[in-house]
This record gives sequence, structure tokens and C-alpha cells, in this order.
Amino acid sequence: RTTMITELYDYQQAGKDAIRASFIAGNRWVIGEGATGCGKTNIACSILMDAVAKGKRCGFVVPTINLIQQTIESFERQGLESYVDMAVIQADHPIRNYACPIQICSKDTLANWSNFPDFDFIVVDEAHVTSRFMNQWKKARPNTHWLGLTATPWAKGMAKVWDDLVVIARSAELIDRGKLSKFKVFAPTQPDLEGVDMVGDDYDENQVAERSSKPELIASIVDTWKQNAEGLLTFCYAVNRAHAKLILEDFRKAGVRTGYIDGFTGDEERKELFRAIRAKEVDVVVNVNVLVAGADFDVRCIIIAFSTKSKIKFVQVVGRGLRLGEGKEYLIINDHSGNHETLGYVTDIYEDELDDGKPKKASKSKPQAPLPKPCPKCDLKPLLIQGCCPVCKFEAKPQGSAGDASGIIHGEGELVEITKKSKKKEYTAQETNEIWAMLKHYQIEKGKAAGWVYHTCLAMTGAAANDQQAAPIMPSAAVQKFIRHRNIAQSRRHRKT
Repeated sequence: RTTMITELYDYQQAGKDAIRASFIAGNRWVIGEGATGCGKTNIACSILMDAVAKGKRCGFVVPTINLIQQTIESFERQGLESYVDMAVIQADHPIRNYACPIQICSKDTLANWSNFPDFDFIVVDEAHVTSRFMNQWKKARPNTHWLGLTATPWAKGMAKVWDDLVVIARSAELIDRGKLSKFKVFAPTQPDLEGVDMVGDDYDENQVAERSSKPELIASIVDTWKQNAEGLLTFCYAVNRAHAKLILEDFRKAGVRTGYIDGFTGDEERKELFRAIRAKEVDVVVNVNVLVAGADFDVRCIIIAFSTKSKIKFVQVVGRGLRLGEGKEYLIINDHSGNHETLGYVTDIYEDELDDGKPKKASKSKPQAPLPKPCPKCDLKPLLIQGCCPVCKFEAKPQGSAGDASGIIHGEGELVEITKKSKKKEYTAQETNEIWAMLKHYQIEKGKAAGWVYHTCLAMTGAAANDQQAAPIMPSAAVQKFIRHRNIAQSRRHRKT
């Protein structure tokens, strides 16, 4: 089979083309960044089909067992057949046929093998989760092409083991396109983290759990949910098991149908919980570090009850609720952690390059978005939107000099930043197509990789062209100026490293 049952969206196809261009340019290890819900698995399926059509043997590696079944179901929806087109490498999994051209693999199972599997092409799901085994496998198979998929390619040192970063689509773009849900954030209570120690790059878990377990904080979690999200399927993320059990008890005392899962939950109990969720027999699921990847349910509310400095963990958690759903106007986020006030909105969190492991200096090219603040008047403490509370209508004046545009704006419940970035020129589809054609002319003239056009057009206009087959045309003065400034900025970054 060489064609998919469903066609890729334009941004998915552009991402696939950019990934292909990166490999053609000579990169062996490429990261594809796409926000949760952008269809990374569908893109991977399309790429795998192309590879199989060329006689290649492929592996699709997942970090957790629950992602195996999810991948099988996703591939089957595209027309791949188990035992024929694909099989599984995972302990005693029933779908086993090593002769199949596509093998869906458990990373833990492969790590227990005495040798490294020999594939022509390998896709690594949740590629921000690093491991010594994966790095050793790459070194053992230097001629294999590797594609890593993740919504959060920000782990330290990723640039040391991956050659290139291709941005498929980020959450802000997908929300604008109507492919992800808009959201509202409420921040009624948070623990006092003054004096909490650090363990590595994050807070000491035990100390955060102790600060977060005060009765009034636990009660606020339940009360806030009953006020603005009662009856909506909710995932609640706790600090640790002891903290989670306190939240669970309070929800159940309040008569809320509540489930629980953590890393020690058995397979049968886990399956029963997932069945109950799909049958709408559970309203709230309290968990600890479990419902982060591969939990694709129609979640309408996210409760963040853990405080963290990890942008990866924060974005992955919020991403569980950003998928669209029938009748879903927006995702409700109840933040009882202070994470939004320290990290910002998920739509503002991104990096343009993979981390090389070196200490980072503040970048002048990427202004920091103003951090959101909760309304000082409301009990629910919704985050201020353009200086105004969406509930009690309290108005706060933006801080800063006259004309400073710092603050927060929204559109139908969506929370976005107002910075200099928001004043950036908006391009029509026709203008974007023309700029794409100009960039294509420059790319051909200078011998740059095809993926350069996609990245540069995205940086200038915020989108890829609808018509990417248009004939190249001479760049305008404005496009030449943008390219020149972008080249200068890249040159400065290279000199610093």
C-alpha cells in the first residue's frame, strides 16, 4: 500500500516535505516537532508507507506499552493490516510477525535484547524521552535514518544526538487553525514555594508535596472544580502518590465519581479505568506522572496540582486536554500550582533550536512573553485577559511605560500574549504564496535545502504556502531584507557557540 486512506492536512504535508528535505540534505537523525494533536502519528505513517514502498524495513519505537495499542489503531485507520503490513515487538504481544516490514517496538523490550535491531528507517515516538540504550543503538547503526517525534524537543543535550529540528506545527498555530481547542485558565490557590530546595533542575518533590497537601489547598481543588467544571471529564495531576490520595479522598467525599492511576497501577486495573472513562462512568481521574503521553481521551478540564520548573512536563500535561471534542468550546485549566505564573502559557513556550547542553544566554531575538497573573478580586482567580477579568470584569492597567503593549488578550476564550509579536504584519494566503515563491527562488539560487523555504516562510509569515508548486520569482526588497536579518542572527548565534 503506497497511499493513505486520509489525506494529510497542508501543514502536515509541509512538515513531511521538510523532514524529507532534511534527510536529503544529509542529516541522519531528524526531530519532527509537532504539538499534541497535530497528527504526528499520521505523518509518520505516511513516511513509513513511502519507505516500505521502496523496500525498506522500518521500526516505530514507543516508550510505553499503552502507546503500542494506540499506534496499532492509528495505523489500522490508515489501512495498514496487522500480521501483514505491521507487527509488534513487545514481550508476549499477540501481534508478532518479524517478517512484516513495519515493526511497532517497545523501547524497554528492545533494550533487553542482546543486539541492536537492524532497520533501514526508525521512527522514535516521544523522542524527548532520552535513554542510554537509544543513543547506543544510533551509534551502532550509523547508516540508518532516524526520525524523532515530540511536542517538546527541549531536553538538555538533544543537539548532541540529533542533527536537525523540523517544526511541523506548534500549539498556537493549531489553535488559530481550529485544529486544537482554545482554553481558559483559572488560578485560585497555589502552594507557598518559598525556600523549597532544588533537586537537579526541578523542585524537591517531597517538599512540594508537603506544601501542596494543606487541607485548605486540597479543598480548593475540589471546590474550584465544582464551580467551573463539574460534570466535565477531568484529569488531575498530583505531585506524588501521597498527595494524589488526599485529592482522591476529597473528591470522593464530595460525591464525585473519581478514578485513580499511577505508575504502580496494574494492567487490568488500568484497562478497567480506561473503559470506565470511555463509558463516561468517571468524572475526575487523579494521577501521578501517568496520563502524560498516549492518553487520548475527550478531556474537558485539566487540574494542575504539581509545581514544576520543567516546561516539558508542563506542556505535555496541558496538551492532554487540547484535542477538539464535539461541543467543546474551550479547555478549562485549573492551575493550583503557580506554573502559569512562572512558565507562562503553553502557546508561548517553544525553542527554535535543539539544546546543545551549553548554558543559555537571554536571547534578544525572542522576547519573553509577559507572565499571566490571576485576578485579585475573583474567588476563582481567572487569569487576566487583556488586563480585564473575564468573570468579575475587574480591570488592571498594563505595567510599563506609555505605549507598552504588555498584557494578555483573548478571542472567544483563547488566551494569547500581547507583545511586539502581536503587532507583526498579518499575511493573506496570496501574500504567503508569493513569499514562498520568492524564497524558493533564493533557495535554488543559493543551493539551500528544500526545508529552508518552509522554515523561513513560517518565520516570516507564520504559515506555509497553500500553493507550494508555484514558479519561483525574484525576491522583493522586503523578503531580501528579512533573509538578510535572519542570516545575520543565525551567524551571531553560531559565533556564540
